[in-house]
Order: sequence, then structure tokens, then C-alpha cells
Amino acid sequence: MGGGDKGLQSLGRSTMLGEVARRLEPQVKALVLNANGDPSRFAALGLPVVADTIEACPGPLAGVLAGMRWSRANVSGVTHVLTVSSDAPFLPRDLAARLAAGLPPNGCGIAIASSNGIVHPVIGLWPIALADELETSLHRGERKVQAWAERHGATRVEFPMLSIAGEMIDPFFNANTPAELDEARRLLDLVHA
Repeated sequence: MGGGDKGLQSLGRSTMLGEVARRLEPQVKALVLNANGDPSRFAALGLPVVADTIEACPGPLAGVLAGMRWSRANVSGVTHVLTVSSDAPFLPRDLAARLAAGLPPNGCGIAIASSNGIVHPVIGLWPIALADELETSLHRGERKVQAWAERHGATRVEFPMLSIAGEMIDPFFNANTPAELDEARRLLDLVHA
């Protein structure tokens, strides 16, 4: 993608992160962005930016932990955090509700999104009660999101394909290349048409 933050790539009317935030905002109590480095580069989003709480442990699991720690300190009554990637501009508008419905009856546990037979381990609902366990695992060298989630009884929640102007796309479509970014722009133009 030419370097820089993928989520700040323009999709025409917004950035990828802007689209993600727009879709998630009605589903959650609060939004926070996990990013390391200078947080001012995200100022246009108007979101709190939280760095990883364990500097020597980069990767998505460290971001999950940062979200858990921030949520526990800043949002009253929260039991879970919803995590998503910054490059998935077509997230389901019922993502949080469907993941919550996939939790065990006691409401504890982890729910991970799946679509078209593909698991999306970064897109999940995580109980804040596992924060200390996650921190311990990170200090032991754990880096694989799906492996850690499965060891903690994660449930996979299947999401249907999304129809945009008669085209079926994965709701977790992410733009990892310039061609995929162009495709995201084209599809968003269809959504906004």
C-alpha cells in the first residue's frame, strides 16, 4: 500500500478507518483506536488512541489487551470489547449483536467472526475478565490470535455474504493491496449511489 497507515487510505468520502468507525459507532458504548506511534495522525477521527500496553509484544493480541485495559478504566459496566481490523470497510451493522448471540449462555467467552468458511480472528468479542490471562500469555511469547482464542473456548460465528448492488462480497473484505483498495472504493460508490 506504499507505507503509512492502511486505515487512513482514502475511500473517496472517508478513510477506511472512517468507514469502520461509522459502522461500529451505533453498536458499542465507546470507540477507541489501538495504534502505536504518534497518535496525532488519527486526530481527524476524533477517537481516543491507545498504544499497546506491553511494548515488547507487538501484534493484534497486544491490541486486544490494550482495548481491554482502556475499556475497564474508561467505560462503566462493560464486560467485553469488540475488536475489528482497520481495513474492513463493510463490517456488518449487526456485528456486535451477532457475536454476543454466539457467546455461551452465561455470556462469558470469546466469539470470533467467520464468513465463507474463513475465520477472521481479529474480529471478535473478548471478555475483559481475560485481560490478566492475556497479558501473561503475551509475556510468555504468545502471538497467534486464533490459537489463544481457541484455547479459551472461542465460538465461531458465521456471517452471510453481503449483497452490494447485486454483487456478493465478504462482509469482512479487507483491502491489502492497491487493487483491493480500488475495489473497496468501487463498492462503496455502489453503496452510496
